Amino acid sequence: MSSAESDESQTTELPSIAVLGAGSMGRAILSGLLAPHVHVTGGIRVTNRSAAKAAEFDDEPAVTAFATDDDPDANRRAVAGASVVLVAVKPAMVPDLLDEVADALEPGTVVVSVAAGVTVATFEEHLPEGIAVIRSMPNTPAVVGKAVTGISPGTRSTDPELALVRALFETVGTVVEVPESQLDALSTISGSGPAYVFLLIEAMTAAAVEKGFTDEQAAILVNGTFAGAAELLVASGKTPTDLRIQVTSPKGTTERAIAVLQDADLPALFTKATDAALARAKELAAG
Repeated sequence: MSSAESDESQTTELPSIAVLGAGSMGRAILSGLLAPHVHVTGGIRVTNRSAAKAAEFDDEPAVTAFATDDDPDANRRAVAGASVVLVAVKPAMVPDLLDEVADALEPGTVVVSVAAGVTVATFEEHLPEGIAVIRSMPNTPAVVGKAVTGISPGTRSTDPELALVRALFETVGTVVEVPESQLDALSTISGSGPAYVFLLIEAMTAAAVEKGFTDEQAAILVNGTFAGAAELLVASGKTPTDLRIQVTSPKGTTERAIAVLQDADLPALFTKATDAALARAKELAAG
């Protein structure tokens, strides 16, 4: 596992990249590719549906944007000559998109899936033999350069190609390599994980308001506590268990609160929740 943050003083060199579907996740990844320490040789091409969305990149010299509504060949033009192609459209759109661009891809191109639930097998079925496929599962903190991204090799990809995709996603955070069989499980932890954290923040905020704090005060107390605790975890080098024990004085107030939470069996609850997410991921993969 490695992080983009530790190497920002060094230049990251990447070959030409096409991003098909510059929605929220596509744009988050673009923000990393456009960072000052990242140099994309051959430039970046992106596709959007509308000309208005494409025009949002007019002031970015490193990006050439195409609108599919105005140009039926936009996706094919974007991938022509690209060394890496990120497919970031909605999962249901993937097969048709792959069929559309398949013969416009250069031999040796690496196609990266950012589409949840779409298997390597589906990608390889719709692409020529000479095209490598790698699946990825980034999460939404990519927007602020704090993503955790899972990547999985395909049957045709090589170690250097996997290293290239790792370097690409390290521009927006940390990368974990897992077999494809574990990628859906990874999505239930890091992919869905930000939502679990936000839900806990909502619950603590509601508890603070119930104790008589204003909405603004509750937000400051809870948001600051979560942000500070996360920073402390990273900076201290200690485990969450170590830090919890450090905060929990014997026979004190925190110990009493922790006892209530432990009675709720949070580990079992989170196992049940992530099992439900995994079951749904398998349903989506099966169509």
